[in-house]
Amino acid sequence: MTTLLTPPPEKSISEIADATEKLSDMNAPEPEHCPGPQSDNAGKSEACQTCDNKDICTSLPKGPDPDIPLISKRLESIKHKVLVLSGKGGVGKSTFTSMLCWALASDDELEIGAMDLDICGPSLPKMLGASTNESIHASNSGWTPVYVSDNLGMMSIQFMLPSEDSAIIWRGAKKTGLIKQFLKDVDWGDLDYLVIDTPPGTTDEHLSVTSYMKEVGIDGALIVTTPQEVALLDVRKEINFCHKAGIKILGLVENMSGFVCPGCGNESQIFKPTTGGGEKLAHDLNIKFLGSVPLDPRIGKACDNGECFFDLYPNSPASDAILDVVESLRDEIEGL
Repeated sequence: MTTLLTPPPEKSISEIADATEKLSDMNAPEPEHCPGPQSDNAGKSEACQTCDNKDICTSLPKGPDPDIPLISKRLESIKHKVLVLSGKGGVGKSTFTSMLCWALASDDELEIGAMDLDICGPSLPKMLGASTNESIHASNSGWTPVYVSDNLGMMSIQFMLPSEDSAIIWRGAKKTGLIKQFLKDVDWGDLDYLVIDTPPGTTDEHLSVTSYMKEVGIDGALIVTTPQEVALLDVRKEINFCHKAGIKILGLVENMSGFVCPGCGNESQIFKPTTGGGEKLAHDLNIKFLGSVPLDPRIGKACDNGECFFDLYPNSPASDAILDVVESLRDEIEGL
């Protein structure tokens, strides 16, 4: 028996959030010999006796997160887990994620899952054609993903909101709690690929998903950029984050590398690279360059309508470029 799920229970999220909220409410900087707020000696060591944070540190939970083994158990039946990252907003990361999911799901022998971790701006359901009236159902096995095709299911906070225009005004702790629930409670079943769309930057969502999935393993990250230097500046930071977090970079794709005229089919540059673009960046940082994808205005139309761009415009140069990138990405993943 299944039951309709309303927005996630406030109690379950707030319980997860309490410890993180306390950490953000520290009364004073940590003293020089602080054992750490999550240490067994927190609030008990000699350095703690004169610290204003003593009571806060004493009340925090100690030891490893008990949910990590549950997350690992839940995700162990997923063969490949891929993060889609970009330090810069507006580079078409969610658009590319949706097309990656469509391309993978075009193989009927594959089972694909899409997880939308852009909590404050969940656009993936729209791009993948999920109805705004869809709701998540819960059963004894967990939350059931919303399926947009026979072999493509997805999870997003959009399905939990009372209306399409509802704003998510959450601090980092609540975001962290929801991400944990997506990883621990969603019944994905046996998947070949789980594609995780993330927001721009290197913040709460990125830290949470990488720490929670550390034991079960992430195959790697796909980095999306556009040719101009203002995008590459932030993408370099994202690459640095991957190195620090121990995430393998599967490759870099340059989106909107040119403009394809739907009428004549000619291609011209809109965002002309001033420093060599994504290909030079990949070469300089010793990252695999997966390819360049031109801008076709019909991609935006397909995403607005929740339709598969490849099915609608198979002869577009953008379709060929995207499918080439997906093929190179699969070779990189499955060759690990």
